[in-house]
Amino acid sequence: MLNHNDIMSTIDMIDHQHLDIRTVTMGISLLDCADPDPEKCAAKIYEKICRCAEKLVPTGEAIERELGIPIVHKRISVTPVALVAAASETDNYAVFARAMDRAARSCGVNFIGGFSALVHKGMTESDRKLIRSIPEALSTTELVCSSVNVATTKAGINMDAVALMGRVIRETAALTADQGGLGCAKLVVFANAVEDNPFMAGAFHGVGEPETVINVGVSGPGVVWHALQDVKGKPFDVVAETIKKTAFRITRMGQLVAQEASHRLGVPFGVVDLSLAPTPAVGDSVARILEEMGLEVCGTHGTTAALAMLNDAVKKGGVMASSSVGGLSGAFIPVSEDEGMIAAAKAGTLTIEKLEAMTCVCSVGLDMIAVPGDTPAETISAIIADEAAIGVVNTKTTAVRLIPAVGKTVGDQIEFGGLLGSAPVMPVHTESSAAFIARGGRIPAPMQSLKN
Repeated sequence: MLNHNDIMSTIDMIDHQHLDIRTVTMGISLLDCADPDPEKCAAKIYEKICRCAEKLVPTGEAIERELGIPIVHKRISVTPVALVAAASETDNYAVFARAMDRAARSCGVNFIGGFSALVHKGMTESDRKLIRSIPEALSTTELVCSSVNVATTKAGINMDAVALMGRVIRETAALTADQGGLGCAKLVVFANAVEDNPFMAGAFHGVGEPETVINVGVSGPGVVWHALQDVKGKPFDVVAETIKKTAFRITRMGQLVAQEASHRLGVPFGVVDLSLAPTPAVGDSVARILEEMGLEVCGTHGTTAALAMLNDAVKKGGVMASSSVGGLSGAFIPVSEDEGMIAAAKAGTLTIEKLEAMTCVCSVGLDMIAVPGDTPAETISAIIADEAAIGVVNTKTTAVRLIPAVGKTVGDQIEFGGLLGSAPVMPVHTESSAAFIARGGRIPAPMQSLKN
């Protein structure tokens, strides 16, 4: 039971500390939409999404009104389209992305994810078709998000897929250059992708999931930052305990919304993803949490240790609050979406190399980073390979979401607006990785994979 102080504290967190439900995401299986005729398959995709998710937005809005808890986004994730479209006799899968986009618009959601392929051990012909269709799909739709899983701890790293994704990212940036490369902001390359992630751009409905499911993503960097104001100068064990208690309260709120949405929609409750997902708003920054621990600027020496403690404490608090914590859960470090990260990158303290080190201990990886528009595809692929290696060796999810800023160079800035924010163009090494990427093949799985 909640007492008066708990209720008033939660109200203050919502009103003054940027606490929100970042997303209620409905996962939908599209496996029964497969059809040899691509037009019929697209029609089935549109119909099923609309049928399953028609009440998602009004239900979320009703919960917002009744509980007074902001739900920023309502989203949909679907079965990786490469699996669904494999039976269709077509080489261009963009038709399915456009069907997803129309359905998302009809349902009124903010994004739809699942234009995806899982190619960590090899590529089927359908996987190749989907990956080749990504640039057109993301440049001709508004709400569709895409992801490709190129590595797992069990399988190793598919370097052929890594090489291909470097070229796909470059082409997607070129086709959406008039929007600052926005298509690349909706495209993520994974290692160890999870099947129940409610956050875009990486959300998809895994094959081990039920027919439909509700997953909720909670966010509260501002709440954690505020809590740390009361422990200034205290030892790190006190800081960790404070973060754990705060994460517990945040997760409880997320579970309440998830269970309520599940009940009203008649859809199974999946997970609460407790990820500290920042926004460009002042006071809602993961970087500022790290600086509150004593760092002058995020990115200086000590940043990785501070982030490791933050991530661990968030997960411990969340697990104590719910038996259904899943997805990614921890701390995100997307440069363009975090006011403090943007400032640190502009100051030159936060570099891609430091971000790569931080990804060893955070929830995801190199996220929403703008690089010069003339960055070679092989360099992008090499960055993906480095990040995949961190995920594979450490048995964790890592990802890359890079935006080649066409026509821009280091020091320039690209603007996306909204939750996607703005990104300073960061330098990358100019020395070539082309011969490395040209080898292709597969980097074998590490010893950590032998756990059976």
